Amino acid sequence: MFGIDWLEPETLIASFGVYALIGVCAIVFIETGLLVGFFLPGDSLLFVTGLMISSGAIILPIGEGYPVPIWLACLLISTSAWLGDQTGYWIGRKAGPAIFNKPESKFFSQKNVSRTNSFFERYGAKAIILAHFVPVMRTFVPVAAGVGEMPYTRFLKLNFIGVLGWGTGVTLLGYFLGKIPFVADHVEYFTILFVVVSTIPIVIEIVKVRRERR
Repeated sequence: MFGIDWLEPETLIASFGVYALIGVCAIVFIETGLLVGFFLPGDSLLFVTGLMISSGAIILPIGEGYPVPIWLACLLISTSAWLGDQTGYWIGRKAGPAIFNKPESKFFSQKNVSRTNSFFERYGAKAIILAHFVPVMRTFVPVAAGVGEMPYTRFLKLNFIGVLGWGTGVTLLGYFLGKIPFVADHVEYFTILFVVVSTIPIVIEIVKVRRERR
């Protein structure tokens, strides 16, 4: 569907088999907690996870293959995002500005650092919440908050709101839409639509940064 099979949400989830939910949580943690996870399909992964749970396609790895309850998925996904953000914050807090002085590579770009700084300047502390809904930003913003030594208690409060809105909100969106027969019969098209919509914020940020530089 997207040209790179292993980055397709359905392919990723299916590859984990009965450990699908654990795999999704691991990907969420990597994307939010480590600077190398910005290329992972965060939004679409959660959306498709919700869709698949609504149809009973994701099962628990224990017992007799009982479907994963949506409340458990939301809890574990949000917790994984929260743990990832804490990891990113403390990596930035301990490493300091040097963490962003790495050379260009396939897994690190100085352009993303510039976009993160602009994002913080534009939204201030609210960036901690909003970053979860913007690809790339949810990877870099927690680290930037640590580098900037944002008070940890304030980061915790804002981060909790962000992971709840993203980890639980996007998953629930997929779950409830999956209950609609028309959506369930055209999952691939709705997934593509969701991916397109989820990239709009980052495109807007790129355009704003370029305008500011001019």
